[in-house]
Amino acid sequence: MKAGSGLASAFEATPALAEQAVRQALAAAGLTRASQVILLLSREFARNPGPAVTAAARAAGCLQVNGATASGLFTETGWQLDQPAAAALVIADQAEFPAAEGPFISFSNHGSLPFGWQATPARYGLLDPNGACWAHARPCSDGCADMRLPGLRCSGLVAPGLRGLGEPVVADTLDGYELRQIGGQRAADALRRHLPPELREQPPLHQIALVQAADEPAISVLALNADGSLTLSAELPAGSSFTWAIRQPLAAEQEMRQQLRGVAEQGGTPDFALMFSCIGRGPLFYGNDDLDLEAFRAQFPGTPLLGAYGSGQIAPGHGGNRLFHNAAVTLLFTSPHV
Repeated sequence: MKAGSGLASAFEATPALAEQAVRQALAAAGLTRASQVILLLSREFARNPGPAVTAAARAAGCLQVNGATASGLFTETGWQLDQPAAAALVIADQAEFPAAEGPFISFSNHGSLPFGWQATPARYGLLDPNGACWAHARPCSDGCADMRLPGLRCSGLVAPGLRGLGEPVVADTLDGYELRQIGGQRAADALRRHLPPELREQPPLHQIALVQAADEPAISVLALNADGSLTLSAELPAGSSFTWAIRQPLAAEQEMRQQLRGVAEQGGTPDFALMFSCIGRGPLFYGNDDLDLEAFRAQFPGTPLLGAYGSGQIAPGHGGNRLFHNAAVTLLFTSPHV
């Protein structure tokens, strides 16, 4: 199997960008045509992606062109957030492999996320506001698309980027989305007790979350109210056990490096990878660089990678597929042939 990636950007969103990204990917893979293309475009293409998708299909010499628009794009060579861009991953020589089914790779905008996607089989993907999607080189009218890459081994990783703060606690009193008491204390007081001393006076609510299970999306804290209650992003049943957690760049980078190292120790180097990250993570989180991307390049130098930044990440969780936020979801694909 052969795979390669390409990333092109310019001051205007034109179909030529998609063609350029595909041709770069073909050259990187040593191919003249592809059997599969995953094409990602920046949000400037969302209103009319058709011409760019068609240009990519012509350049690749195939109609298996799938993908979506996103808030930012990246490959193993770098990232682009500030201007129109196109990124492509091309794959060829895949037909010789057994047709075992892998997970779905899924894309959707906020208004079109299908309810049925919560159920099995496993899905990994990206959610982005007002996005456009395409499948088989045609824009999707319903705003969502999915695909599979059969015949490949796939390892899926979810890195929420959270550092736990202390032992689990139990929610005593709740009123809808309002968490009022924890262990007999006002919720805000209980939170402050778990924070580092320098953060207690003005807790950074945008970085704080409640974690019930490692494979479940974290619940964000939206507000600290005058009565000492906390407004949450989701309802929490009374008696629920959870751990306070905080988003910190160092902890997130360490988690990503540990996950990738674990995969490398078990199965070697993948043939290519996909990564779906949060627009609030990446360079905006780490300080003008994407340390998740750096971790990937350090662990798997030269491995083709296609990635995008969005507002939500889709991955399997407890009881079905779930929507994560501020996470990095990585898919590592390997040929079954040694």
